[in-house]
Amino acid sequence: MIDLKKTEAPASTITYNKNEFDAQTENIYEAIAVVAKRSIQINSEIKKELIEKLEEFATYNDSLEEIFENKEQIEVSKFYEKLPKPHALAVQEWLEGKIYYRNTEK
Repeated sequence: MIDLKKTEAPASTITYNKNEFDAQTENIYEAIAVVAKRSIQINSEIKKELIEKLEEFATYNDSLEEIFENKEQIEVSKFYEKLPKPHALAVQEWLEGKIYYRNTEK
């Protein structure tokens, strides 16, 4: 699981040095493909975690008349909205060398 509280990934878009980004693969397209795959993994982990937390506060009601706001669910949602995006987390992991990859063609 990803520790979202300890990440140093930026919450907004920044520019990266191309030479640092593709240094591990020596191919920018391969580096982007690896980061994209990791970003998809991170996104699914975050989504799963969010759904689990929202389920804790869910109230099941068959009546359409009673519609109310669940403050706990709103707070959880706001927390996840403020987190860095999955692609930013993946790029940060890539630059720190935390992503293992291998080229099966080599």
